[in-house]
Amino acid sequence: MAGTVVVGAQWGDEGKGKFVDLMSADMDFVVRYQGGHNAGHTIVIDEERFTLQLIPCGIMYDHVTPVIGNGVVVDPKVLVEEIEALEARGVSCEKLKLSGNAHLIFPYHQEIDEAIERRLGDAKLGTTKRGIGPAYADKAARVGIRAQDLLDKDIFIKKLEISLSEKNLLLSKVYGRAELDLDEIVQDYLTNYKDQLSPYIADTVSLLNDALADEKNEKRVLFEGAQATFLDLDHGTYPFVTSSNCSAGGAATGSGVGPRHLTRIIGVAKAYSTRVGSGPFPTELDDEVGARIAEVGDEFGTNTGRARRIGWFDAVMLRHAVNINTMTELAITKLDVLDGIDELKVCVAYEVNGKKLDGVPYHQTDFHDAKPIYETFSGWDEAISAVESRDGLPSAAQDYLKFLEAEVGVPITLVGVGPGRAQFLQWSEV
Repeated sequence: MAGTVVVGAQWGDEGKGKFVDLMSADMDFVVRYQGGHNAGHTIVIDEERFTLQLIPCGIMYDHVTPVIGNGVVVDPKVLVEEIEALEARGVSCEKLKLSGNAHLIFPYHQEIDEAIERRLGDAKLGTTKRGIGPAYADKAARVGIRAQDLLDKDIFIKKLEISLSEKNLLLSKVYGRAELDLDEIVQDYLTNYKDQLSPYIADTVSLLNDALADEKNEKRVLFEGAQATFLDLDHGTYPFVTSSNCSAGGAATGSGVGPRHLTRIIGVAKAYSTRVGSGPFPTELDDEVGARIAEVGDEFGTNTGRARRIGWFDAVMLRHAVNINTMTELAITKLDVLDGIDELKVCVAYEVNGKKLDGVPYHQTDFHDAKPIYETFSGWDEAISAVESRDGLPSAAQDYLKFLEAEVGVPITLVGVGPGRAQFLQWSEV
């Protein structure tokens, strides 16, 4: 299988990094295809934690070429700092490739992001205020500045001058904020980031397609998504979504690799549900059980530190995610967080205005009003973090996973039982 996509099946923070890291051992390329530094992965290797924001998880393997694809928006300051931090810890970034077509984030994007959230007040979207949305907006408006523009000083200054003149009007006249200085930004980006990033900038579309087209020595490519299905710009709980296509289809557009190469699509979901920020959440828990899951599961954002909202597993949404992504399999994370909970629940349908719905309602009003219909299961008392096989799990945990597998409709192949690199077990074969 040449092209494998790992995609979040819920609202993000599912622990995708653990399985991307696991699978990277057998890959030649690992590609990040969308998002920015508003998402992050935490990898635990020999009790040492590595937090990655922009660089793909494959960076941890010497034989892997990590690629930041054209669909990513890049804050060059963050990327340079991430490279330096990894190198300082003995992780080589020599093979890293950055698409020349990836768009750059500028200080005005972050200023606008923060101003919009403040202006929205109680109706705020819950963004990370890191400039991701405004950078994607510039991309769609065809006034964005790309990584390759750093390599031509004249083009860079000309594009920045045009963009900044408009953004300063917006900042000063609409949002009442101070204008930004052109010369300061030019000096910052061309002095601090151009030389540092130029060795990594490449034609990654040709690189990946050439690798996949070599029939005699076909390379294995893993596509790593940020965020998740229900934060997808088109298919998520709009407007409480991110600004890119983080479902499996985004892997093609965000890397320049055609969909025929995407032959294996793995959805990752927690054994319960979480989401960060605003938006509907039918199975949300506001009780002691939810607080316990949050504490045991360390449910705080990798990059932002924001507390995540907690809920029971929602099989209705997972079935929808399976369809959107054409998932071939599912990986379940954080099963161990449910240790010691007497009673577990799984949402199998919704009630909306007195009617039972087996699928996600298409109209946002109905989704906001959806009430979960649950199946209830017995929990288990045993700690499972040291379990290494399916048969080693308590019978109640096995029953829980069997039900999830049947309810969602695709095989569960891997189950995470702890944060460590080796804390997972094989559940079903594909």
